[in-house]
Amino acid sequence: MIEVKKLGVLLSQTENEFENDGVLNPAVIREGDSVHMFYRAVKKGNFSSIGYCRFDGPTSLVERSDHPVLFPEMDFESQGVEDARIVKIDDLYYLTYTGYDGTNARGALAVSKDLKTFTKIGSIVPPITYAEFVYLAESAKVVNENYYRNYKFYYQEADPEKKIMLWDKNVIFFPRRINGNLVFLHRIRPGIQIVSVKNIEELTKEFWGNYFLKFHKKIVMDPIFNHESSYMGGGCPPIETEHGWILIYHGVQEAKKGLIYSACAALLDLKDPSKELARLPYPLFKPEIDWELHGEVNNVVFPTGTSLFGDTLFIYYGAADSRIACASVRLSELLTELITNIPKNES
Repeated sequence: MIEVKKLGVLLSQTENEFENDGVLNPAVIREGDSVHMFYRAVKKGNFSSIGYCRFDGPTSLVERSDHPVLFPEMDFESQGVEDARIVKIDDLYYLTYTGYDGTNARGALAVSKDLKTFTKIGSIVPPITYAEFVYLAESAKVVNENYYRNYKFYYQEADPEKKIMLWDKNVIFFPRRINGNLVFLHRIRPGIQIVSVKNIEELTKEFWGNYFLKFHKKIVMDPIFNHESSYMGGGCPPIETEHGWILIYHGVQEAKKGLIYSACAALLDLKDPSKELARLPYPLFKPEIDWELHGEVNNVVFPTGTSLFGDTLFIYYGAADSRIACASVRLSELLTELITNIPKNES
């Protein structure tokens, strides 16, 4: 088993209106000795924006903005700008987030050259309804039936005419181009899927229509272990190593006390990250401490960002949808453990 050190809570809510009900699920990027954090800030009434703070080294807080740096402006994000992730590709920072309008939750993108001013590109996930998704995916006739088990979620509203778009969240870019393409993970329950394009402008409705006709080839991972049996989703931007991309993701299990969110780890092929090489058969870490067990949503550790200092990988996560905490592992130890879990016929 890998030794995981839980370092405690780094950030809690303040009396500032935009974050007076909780902070969680941060995007994290290291520049020099500084760690920049773009976190989900929730004000009372469940309206989310993105706050900013900076750490000296991995955990010493030295700066925190008293106002949000991203906030709802467009219709599709009218009730929330949520759960950001960030990478730098070439000379541009790509910050992805979920836009929430009170009904639909859909992945979006903003870009920046200086980590101070962001330009919103808009939603980059399929602009289709759940019914359209089912029609297209069924045309391929080879998709796991669990992708269709969410109909009760989409049609549980009292108003049957209410248009509910396909929920597509956890959009996470790889931190460099692969074979000349921008590559990102996204999540349509219950698994994790992948997209590869030359540029963002390719992501048209026609593109997504063709994508879903080959949907079975776009699925990187589906749940196989108990701790991820309900569904899974990408967590932190993938970490490049000589043996593959380490992916820290979240797995969700349904239990008597409700859903349990754990932090998990997998290894993807370096040249073709649509290929899973290995995954840990147990959670990397799970809710154990009071502030992970009790909060706005109980029993949640939700990893969304990392920073690497030497051989120590710091993993930043939302704890019980109320606070931001940090854990650390030895990167070399994690990689070795993943390699030992590569099936013998693939190693």
